[in-house]
Amino acid sequence: MANKKIEELLGANADSLLNHQCKTISKESIQQPGSDFVDRIFTYTNRNPQVLRSLEQLYGTGRLANTGYMSILPVDQGIEHSAGASFAPNPIYFDSENIVKLAIEGGCNAVASTFGVLASVSRKYAHKIPFVVKINHNEFLSYPNKFDQIMFGSVEEAWNMGAVAVGATIYFGSAESARQIVEVAQAFERAHQLGMATILWCYTRNNAFKKDGIDYSTAVDLSSQANHLGVTIQADIIKQKLSDKNGGYTALNYGKTHPKVYSELTTDHPIDLARYQVANCYMGRIGLINSGGESKGASDLAEAVTTAVINKRGGGQGLISGRKAFQKPMKDGVQLLNTIQDVYLDKTITIA
Repeated sequence: MANKKIEELLGANADSLLNHQCKTISKESIQQPGSDFVDRIFTYTNRNPQVLRSLEQLYGTGRLANTGYMSILPVDQGIEHSAGASFAPNPIYFDSENIVKLAIEGGCNAVASTFGVLASVSRKYAHKIPFVVKINHNEFLSYPNKFDQIMFGSVEEAWNMGAVAVGATIYFGSAESARQIVEVAQAFERAHQLGMATILWCYTRNNAFKKDGIDYSTAVDLSSQANHLGVTIQADIIKQKLSDKNGGYTALNYGKTHPKVYSELTTDHPIDLARYQVANCYMGRIGLINSGGESKGASDLAEAVTTAVINKRGGGQGLISGRKAFQKPMKDGVQLLNTIQDVYLDKTITIA
């Protein structure tokens, strides 16, 4: 059984989440995380030795070092959501150094942030924790807002500041997605040439994905296809939201799908939905990390642990949790990050 604290945080969902067995896509069918993941999987790819070294740095840092799992602190919300919306709850994080300090004190594998944040402290910290430079953003100040990601700097600039990896977002399904796919694919190719790993935020965005009051952008059939497009442009790690529903293709009546996606390869159980997301990352050959979501206050710890359990038992490789950690006092943020990591360190919580 999982440790008592994790069970208590899962509450009424503890039995369903901790004891579920996945009968859709078996755990034997996926490439499972482990201490040998880079050797077992990436050694046989086209990634050069420098990329392998960078991947080992990511997998080999922090409290989850050499487990095959990751805990990353992402703080790009100052651009994506506005600095005020992001940092007003805890103004110390207007200071970029505190972002990196939280990642280090929280035992994270890496800190993912903007060119400006990481450049401002690169000589002090780039050798102490892996930097993931987020190279594109939706700047969210243009009116009206639109679903677009634009480049904020070059891959070379990220390399020069000592980054181990670059991160990027594509809004799959948006009017601008074709351009974003080309830009990010080219940036990832250059990052690999320079020896950096690549992480892709795979989000679906289009107002047409909303029907009858339901937002299907988080439907597992749509988000999993976004994952599949992401691994196609050679992302080394996929970041995706946990899915909370299914049937996007069928409800919206577009695209192509298959009845077995809904009758055999998925169920309504969140772990089975996560397993389908993993399956679309080449059956786990490319690691899936799920996002922690917005901060809601008192329920943050329970929600973060729930997401971590679903991700781990689904066959994913970790959590990338930001607002739940930095929109509270640093001590509490460190505790939240450590509790998430405890899920991945708990050997009794196994792949379903």
